[in-house]
Amino acid sequence: MSYDGLIVGLGNPGVKYARTRHNFGFMLADRLLELWGRQPGTSCVARGARLNAEVFEVTEDYGARRWLVAKPMTFMNLSGQVVGELSRKSGISAEQILVAHDELDLPVGTVRLKFSGGLAGHNGLKSVAAHLGTRDFARVRLGIGRPEDGESVSDYVLRPFAPAEWELVAGSLDIALDAVLQYCSQGLTVATNRLHTR
Repeated sequence: MSYDGLIVGLGNPGVKYARTRHNFGFMLADRLLELWGRQPGTSCVARGARLNAEVFEVTEDYGARRWLVAKPMTFMNLSGQVVGELSRKSGISAEQILVAHDELDLPVGTVRLKFSGGLAGHNGLKSVAAHLGTRDFARVRLGIGRPEDGESVSDYVLRPFAPAEWELVAGSLDIALDAVLQYCSQGLTVATNRLHTR
């Protein structure tokens, strides 16, 4: 069975991490699956029981397109184990993979798409790149901003968003969801141009 690609949301498993900045990728994957689960002609089937991940096979447009959507349950620093295994077992190349992750270098409310490039010190991205053997995969960068002076990055990313930030978070999830759907239907270049000219 062939797939059009793999969409990965990065995060940490467990209720205590559910609303933290580091789980922005999980939040987007959940929104995507929720939307696809309601669309006529689209089915979402749970897969990957042998993997340490939540994996769904999504068939769009009455079978015209087929995607895998994954949330690794390995904790962030080991996310690449799942991505690498799914890539190998499903015949999905790195260039067909889109990874959604939190991004310190963008303010809250900002969403960007990119292909390849640096990893910005993100341990989840480092793990994915290590297990794929390349940095040549697409990313949805979900802005979380930087910590105040004196706060460590590790503490900051594992803190929930501030109450005043949730409106921006919800808005950026809407924007990111639209960008991912555009990516799935029209490809990365069109999706990037549309997103970056909003």
